Amino acid sequence: MKILLLTFYYRPDLSAGSFRATALTKALKEVDPSAEIHVVTTLPNRYQSFSQDALAFERENGITVDRIALPSHKSGMIDQSKAFWSFARQVRQIVRDKQYDLVFVTSSRLMTAALGAYIASKKRAPLYLDIRDIFVDTIKDVLPRHFAILAKPVFALLERWTVNRASRVNLVSQGFAGYFRERYPDQHFSFFTNGIDDEFLSAAPRMLQERQGGAVEVLYAGNLGEGQGLHAIVPDLAKRMHGLVHFKIIGDGGKKDALRTALATAGVDNVELLPPMSRTQLIEAYQVADVLFLHLNDYDAFKKVLPSKLFEYGAMGKPIWAGVSGYAAEFVRAELDNSAVFQPCDAAEAVRVFSQLRLQNEPRDRFVAKFARMNIAREMAADIMELGNERK
Repeated sequence: MKILLLTFYYRPDLSAGSFRATALTKALKEVDPSAEIHVVTTLPNRYQSFSQDALAFERENGITVDRIALPSHKSGMIDQSKAFWSFARQVRQIVRDKQYDLVFVTSSRLMTAALGAYIASKKRAPLYLDIRDIFVDTIKDVLPRHFAILAKPVFALLERWTVNRASRVNLVSQGFAGYFRERYPDQHFSFFTNGIDDEFLSAAPRMLQERQGGAVEVLYAGNLGEGQGLHAIVPDLAKRMHGLVHFKIIGDGGKKDALRTALATAGVDNVELLPPMSRTQLIEAYQVADVLFLHLNDYDAFKKVLPSKLFEYGAMGKPIWAGVSGYAAEFVRAELDNSAVFQPCDAAEAVRVFSQLRLQNEPRDRFVAKFARMNIAREMAADIMELGNERK
């Protein structure tokens, strides 16, 4: 079976999409060793402050990877749009003379999903769509109001065409179910979530470890964008917990400068900003930290999402301090022992629930067994192959 796997991010880039697509490619080959998989993606570009070398073209063991060079961007709307159109133009050139039995696309960006649907339509191949974000639902919260009013109807039509073109649709969060089932009642939906990658499984604690004394180190690692809203919570929170907690924030993104400015305005000195780092370095940072911090901005759209960061956090056995609402809050309370949830952007409540945490490192065996990435990826790969075989 010849499969086109379209993903904006792929190894060795750092992003949830990269980790997901890489694990799924491996699982597809496990499920069907004879499959020919053509991955079309980008050269690492997720963060300007963290780059890794990668070949533009690789072919090994039935997996071909084409990585497309993009113009540099800083996570702004205009430069990201330019980067995507460059990606789309080059994808069309790469696949122009090729035939596929199935097109798979994983997308946190609606435009990548639409590109996959367009190619599947041109190739007359079934489309398996993996949706990791609801762009149409999010734009009203993260884009300027005047632009969102004009853009939403256009993107809603594009979403409808894309979803209706797909033979199967996977939703990465159960929180998306209501939105999609209401709009597309005749579509088939599955729910293969993100999961815990092998590196974090290997680093998971085997026994209870008591914390040593001193100031509590709270660590956040990930994107620093409007969606995470760290600039809206960390300065106030750091001020309230001065002398008790030291924050270490690892990452980059469109709101890093806003965070830096807000910290300076608040006059706090217990927050350390660090650039993105490799997963090996990140695991070492997790192991030193006392508490792992997560936050999503206080927008309605984020009540449906399930942050992929929760899976690696959960594996590390550390207490989890999460400013989330909606489905993510339900998931944390149901699946993650020794966690404390507070309302996004509410520093006072964050301080209050912090005392609920046991400051110790303890195994989460049930969580680790349930959400190992490769187990989830194998089940999803089997679902994808089933669709491809239906065509034969």
